[in-house]
Amino acid sequence: MRMQTPSPYDQTLGEHLRSQGISRRGFLKFCGLLASSMALAPAMIPKIAAALEQAKRPSVIWLSFQECTGCTESLTRSHSPSLEGLIFDAISLDYHHTLQAASGDAAEHAREEAMKEHYGKYVLVVDGSIPLDNPGYSTIAGISNLDMLKEAAAGAAAIIAVGTCAAYGGLPKADPNPTGAVSVSDIIKDKPIINVPGCPPIPVVITGVIAHFLTFGLPELDSLGRPKAFYGQSIHDRCYRRPFYERGLFAETFDDEGAKAGWCLYKLGCKGPVTYNACATTKWNDGTSFPIESGHGCIGCSEPNFWDFGGFYKALSIPMGASGQNVVYAAAAGIAAGVAIGAMNKKSKAEAASLHKAVTVEELNQESGS
Repeated sequence: MRMQTPSPYDQTLGEHLRSQGISRRGFLKFCGLLASSMALAPAMIPKIAAALEQAKRPSVIWLSFQECTGCTESLTRSHSPSLEGLIFDAISLDYHHTLQAASGDAAEHAREEAMKEHYGKYVLVVDGSIPLDNPGYSTIAGISNLDMLKEAAAGAAAIIAVGTCAAYGGLPKADPNPTGAVSVSDIIKDKPIINVPGCPPIPVVITGVIAHFLTFGLPELDSLGRPKAFYGQSIHDRCYRRPFYERGLFAETFDDEGAKAGWCLYKLGCKGPVTYNACATTKWNDGTSFPIESGHGCIGCSEPNFWDFGGFYKALSIPMGASGQNVVYAAAAGIAAGVAIGAMNKKSKAEAASLHKAVTVEELNQESGS
């Protein structure tokens, strides 16, 4: 009698990894990488291992709409876990029109079969905004982005909106928004949605959020639907240049002596004070660097409407044009006050030192006169 091979979907992740020859030590190392990607303490590794032992590999359907493929490019550069580790060990990526081998009718058949077989259980990942003005702006296999999103969302257990375009409309939504671009959450109201903004998002943040959902379910989200583990602090809060900000030391140009010494880039338009992301801690390119460390100010790409904040190279307290970003500039007013206080503190210290020196000289003169 021929034995039927169990479906990979019926196996837990632990069983699947063992069937691939992964040792217990290798499995724990994999859990350690997941803990690192989710910004969790090493003490959480045993809990992750226990959860993964029982977790089923989910079917993942990835839809790309009005986008530049930058989010997928970012995904391919993940190292903790790697893209290969994520796809072959943690999830089953059943549809992704950039990464899959199939094309044309075969690709769409794969999407339809995955939606049917795993209805109510699959994870839907979306990158790119959805045009509402004219369906012809962006279609796949003759299907409008709007119709495909609604169809796929109906059977999804949860949706992960990857990139600022999917999370908030992104660059396509920038004024005057010619395509009528909107975000996933503007359309889908009856499913849990995790926003992973960034233009593009940090690679390990993408894989880390997917891994967190697989391991623990929905992460704790902030008011904009972002995982607090990665978007809980502003870039300014963790920036290595902040001590210079506190001392009122700012680069005036990108090539002056202050810039070369690593001074704060606030005056050159850095949006770090009002941008929430893990850039300053997780960094890019296997933890090598991030834009501010490379000498360029943050452009605020993980925030809604970042393209309409104003000039990228104008300080937050100097609005440019009728962008309407009153909230941003209201927050910036507080930051500007902090800059002023920092400068005043610097001036006060200098004046205090000068006064101390003058008093000391006067005392010496008095003593010599007496």
